[in-house]
Amino acid sequence: MSHTQATRVQALPLPALADQFLLDPTITFLNHGSFGACPRPVFEEYQRWQRELERDPVDFLGRRVPTLLTQARETLAAFVGTQADNLVFVPNATYGVNVVARSVGLQPGDEVLATDHEYGAVNNTWRYLCEKVGARYINQPIPLPVTDAESFVEALWQGVTPRTQVIAISHITSPTALIFPVEAVCRRAREAGIVTVIDGAHALGQVDLDLTAMGATFYTGNAHKWLCAPKGAAFLYADPAHQPSLEPLVVSHGWSNGRSGSRLLDYFSWTGTMDPSAYLSVPAAIRFQREHDWPAVRAACHALASQARAQIQALTGLPAISPDSPAWFAQMFTARLPEGEIEGLSQRLWEEHRIEVPIFTWNGQPMIRVSIQAYNGPQHVEHLLAALTQYLF
Repeated sequence: MSHTQATRVQALPLPALADQFLLDPTITFLNHGSFGACPRPVFEEYQRWQRELERDPVDFLGRRVPTLLTQARETLAAFVGTQADNLVFVPNATYGVNVVARSVGLQPGDEVLATDHEYGAVNNTWRYLCEKVGARYINQPIPLPVTDAESFVEALWQGVTPRTQVIAISHITSPTALIFPVEAVCRRAREAGIVTVIDGAHALGQVDLDLTAMGATFYTGNAHKWLCAPKGAAFLYADPAHQPSLEPLVVSHGWSNGRSGSRLLDYFSWTGTMDPSAYLSVPAAIRFQREHDWPAVRAACHALASQARAQIQALTGLPAISPDSPAWFAQMFTARLPEGEIEGLSQRLWEEHRIEVPIFTWNGQPMIRVSIQAYNGPQHVEHLLAALTQYLF
């Protein structure tokens, strides 16, 4: 394939939103999935809350915060399809997984079933706790390519045994960027009496959520990734029947006061002095996306991601890891790279081309993960393709 063929990307009607973000325009930023980027109006709201706090910290933290957090939770809960009393704010999805993992009451011989696509920190959390109590953490292989939901569930269920107490899987995976059919998994797990813990770190803002319909026992997701809230904003959802089982990682004043009438809210809404500004800015992030017709933005971003994926596959001659469908990937995708030396390639792309994109090895296969957000355009994909052509061929 010629260099011209490798870098030709169709112009798409992406919204003119790049100037709404604070990103350095000299960077080809294709890694929204790692830490996200916050739009200017949302960041300004975040700073407004910080200034409010500093005007009178005692009044703000001591009197106003409970009501303010309730209002923010109500907005977020409506957005994800549940009641406000079913979720609490946490700093990140890994924190949420830790809360649940330490609360499910694992016993010696119990098993926690996950996939081999899970996030490293989440794997570490479950391994640590399973080793501590004598339980087993199992990463069931989900072979690539994935093709349909039924085959996925059957492959996962090959790891279920009478000892399986928990199924802990991603909604959208970190290494392979695949959207897993979590509704089908939760439904089958409920029928078997198995607790489900869904890591939704990449889901909120990238796909629609209806937690009531999904039927997960526990779900945790980041607002600071694809919803574009400030860093340090995430949530933990718990099915009402299982809320009493959750134990706080930090015991503070809410442990014994019972003021809210909800153990979940009492235990997790106040864990000591902290800056709640990121949490309070979540409604602004939701409002920003609504004002900018985010379903259309997501569709345009997926279309560009689909083109980029096809171009990388044409460049490498390697097969896709899933069908070209929004059922399997949204604004973020992973593609195979040729076998060979990729160590340091991501750093070289950054240092020599100002391209921010993760390249890594997963299950022995070199991979690249590309994120497309509202500030990206075809020129960013072309820049990446030209650089990959230079280094890999």
